[in-house]
Amino acid sequence: MTETRVERKERTRRAILDAALALCEDSSLVALSLRQVAKEVGIVPTAFYRHFESIEALGLALVDESFVSLRAMLRDIRRGEPSYADIVDRSVDILAEHVRREHAHFAFIGRERAAGPRQVREAIRHEIELCERELATDLARLPGTAPWSAEDLRVLSNLIVTAMVATAESLVAAGPRADLEKQLTETARTQLRMVLVGALNWRSRT
Repeated sequence: MTETRVERKERTRRAILDAALALCEDSSLVALSLRQVAKEVGIVPTAFYRHFESIEALGLALVDESFVSLRAMLRDIRRGEPSYADIVDRSVDILAEHVRREHAHFAFIGRERAAGPRQVREAIRHEIELCERELATDLARLPGTAPWSAEDLRVLSNLIVTAMVATAESLVAAGPRADLEKQLTETARTQLRMVLVGALNWRSRT
C-alpha cells in the first residue's frame, strides 16, 4: 500500500520525537541541537521546521505526550464511587504501568523538570498543577471531604501528586528491575494510605 503524504509526515514527526528522546538520554534538551536530531532521523535540518518550530517546541510535544494519557487514566480511576483504598491501589498500579511503558518519556520529564529549557520546565510544572487541580476537584466529591475548605483540598492533592511524582522518578531510576519496582510501588501505597488516614481525620479551620 502506498504511503500517503499525511502518513509520511506523521512518520517523520514520530521519528523526530523518538530521536530526541534517545539523544537526551544522557543529557538535557538544552544541549540538543536540531542538526543532531535531523542527522539522527536522516533528514536535512530545514525539514525539521516542517514539524516543529524549535527544539523547545519539540520538548513541549514530548511533555504533552507524557502527561495526557496518564491524566486521563487517573481521571477514569476516580469516576463513580471508588473507595479510598481502590483509588490508592489503582493509581499506583496505573502510574507504574505508565512509567514502564513510557520509560523514555518519564526519564525525559525527570531530567527536564530540573534542567530543561524554561518553557519546558514551565510546561511540566503546569501539567503537574493540572493533576493537582483535577484531583482536588474529584476529592471534593468523596465521602468525608464535604466540610473541608478549598485550600485544604488543594494541600491534600499537592501531597498526593508530589508523592506520585517522586514515585515515578524512583521507578524510572529503578529501570527494568521487577523486584525494585514492587518495593517502590508498595512503599508508594503505604505513603498514600498514611496521607489519606491523616486527611480523613482532619478538620478544616473555620
